[in-house]
Amino acid sequence: MALVTPLDPNHDKETKELAAFFNETLGFCPNSVLTMQHRPAISKAFINLNKAVMANEGRVTSSLKRMIAWVSSNATGCRYCQAHAIRAAERYGAEQEQLDNIWEYRTHAAFSDAERAALDFSLQASQVPNGVDAEIKERLYNYWNEGEIVEILGVISLFGYLNRWNDSMGTSIETGAVDSADEYLGKHGWKKGKHDGSVY
Repeated sequence: MALVTPLDPNHDKETKELAAFFNETLGFCPNSVLTMQHRPAISKAFINLNKAVMANEGRVTSSLKRMIAWVSSNATGCRYCQAHAIRAAERYGAEQEQLDNIWEYRTHAAFSDAERAALDFSLQASQVPNGVDAEIKERLYNYWNEGEIVEILGVISLFGYLNRWNDSMGTSIETGAVDSADEYLGKHGWKKGKHDGSVY
C-alpha cells in the first residue's frame, strides 16, 4: 500500500477532466495523480505542467520525450516512472528496436547522434551532483536549438518531480505499466520493487 491512499478518479471533477490527457498517454489515469488530488490544486497544476512539457513545438518528438523520461527515471532508480515512460514511448510510436534496446542507446544503431545527445543530457542532468558540463552543452547545440533544449530539460525536470513523488510515496503501479515494463525492461531486471502495493 502506498504511503498515502489514491483517491477515486471522481473525487475532484476538474482533476478528472484534465486527467483525460493520460488516457492517450498511458491508457489510464496514474495512481500518482489520484494521490495528488488529496490537494486538488497540486493535481491540477501537475497535469497542466505535464501537458505543457509534453507538447511538441520543435523537433523533439513525443516518443523521444518519453525515452528522455525513461533515462532520467532509470538514473534516479524510480521503477514506477521507468515503467510509465517506456509504456508512453511505446504508445507514442517509438521504434521497436529502440524500445527493445533502450538500455544500449549509446551504442545501438537504432538511435541517432541527436537522440544520444538528448539522452546523455537526461542522464547527466538527473544525477546528484548534476553532471551537465561544457561537453554536454556542445553536443546538444550540435543537434538542437535553444527552444528544443528547453523542451528536453522540461521533461527531465518534470520527471525529477515524479521520481521523488512516486519513490517516496511508494505509488502502487498499474497493470498496464507493469505489462510494458515486463516486456521491454524485464530482461534487464526491472521489478515492481516498492511499487507492488505492499511496502508501507
